[in-house]
Amino acid sequence: MKNISKKLVRFWKILGPGLITGASDDDPSGIATYSQAGASYGVSTLWTALITFPLMASIQEMCARIGLVTSHGLAGTLKSHYSKTVLYLMLLFSFPAIVMNIGADIAGMGAVGNLLFPAVHATIFCLGFTILLLVLIIWLPYFKIAAVLKYLCVALVVYLVVPFLFKQNWLAVAKSTFIPTITFDKNFISILVAILGTTISPYLFFWQATMEVEDRKDPKKHLIVNKRVMHEMKQDVDFGMLFSNLVMFFIILTTGTVLFNAGIHKIDTVEQAAQALRPLAGDAAYLLFAIGIIGTGLLAIPVLSGSLSYIITETFGWKEGLDKKFHEARPFYLIIAVSLIIGLSLNYIGISPVKALIWSAILYGMTAPVLIAIILHISNNKTIMGKYTNGKVSNILGFATLALMTAAALAMLWLEF
Repeated sequence: MKNISKKLVRFWKILGPGLITGASDDDPSGIATYSQAGASYGVSTLWTALITFPLMASIQEMCARIGLVTSHGLAGTLKSHYSKTVLYLMLLFSFPAIVMNIGADIAGMGAVGNLLFPAVHATIFCLGFTILLLVLIIWLPYFKIAAVLKYLCVALVVYLVVPFLFKQNWLAVAKSTFIPTITFDKNFISILVAILGTTISPYLFFWQATMEVEDRKDPKKHLIVNKRVMHEMKQDVDFGMLFSNLVMFFIILTTGTVLFNAGIHKIDTVEQAAQALRPLAGDAAYLLFAIGIIGTGLLAIPVLSGSLSYIITETFGWKEGLDKKFHEARPFYLIIAVSLIIGLSLNYIGISPVKALIWSAILYGMTAPVLIAIILHISNNKTIMGKYTNGKVSNILGFATLALMTAAALAMLWLEF
């Protein structure tokens, strides 16, 4: 028993950037997408979790490896080895996409806060969450922020509990998980594209690479990149992406068995999903679902705003880093503040969270294939990566992701325009 507990403690210590990145992918906007998939098509899309896990893990592992080997984030590596035009285009698409994502997440948290405490208006919650996040990001040093984010990941465990609060047909669940169902109509293809877009998002690529660099600054960590460091990084990334896809799976399962079976087939926002669960699955399921939304919002928004700030500051060579104090990296923290304030303001100028999600998904979808192609090129470049270039499995999964995301981007453009 002691050996098991020691192994668990050791494994928990290994977990860091990979776990945080994976968990932050299940943000309120992601939960809305998965809820919509479950409500619209029942358990028919459960199989997507099996597909997205290895693809997501392979790309995030490449990003982490690039960060470890180069000691630069993805934007810094792009700046050093590629045309500045590519970098500026990434910036042009990333800024509005990430800001709209932040706005949608803040709106989701505010709406759920209002559900839990109806006497307090949603806008007050939105403002309160924004101020709280700003203060924590600016005031806490990186290692404390990382620790807070790491423990916030635990909030997502609630989604692994909810489906067990009511009776399930586990045979039907298993069948839908391992036997893919595809309906060739516009709405079903839209859901598949949305699931891909929200699980394999460009901001996660930037965050993963940069956080590996930040994590290496910890005096307790190995400064020299060796096989052990690479192995621990891969464990962290694989577990983080597995956790992310498990959460996605269980949210689709919850809404696909409760809401779909009750005839509720249209869910546009997270608060609608939480509200619809209450009379059907009981107060416990409703409360857990709602609390999870706030927890993952508090986790995802620092990742979204932080990744945007790293992209901009690395592009223009400004001082950056969550390990620095405000006066040491003023532009870095001002970008985070501006992105949060603009995201918050979207809720007051008539841009609905649903529209913000659609446009951010389109922008993510257009940039993801380009970025994946560049990540694959960097990962196979011996001049940059030395002996840590891609292996055969990484390349197979990487090129499969590129093909799938390119197809998804084309499908998204066709469906929208």
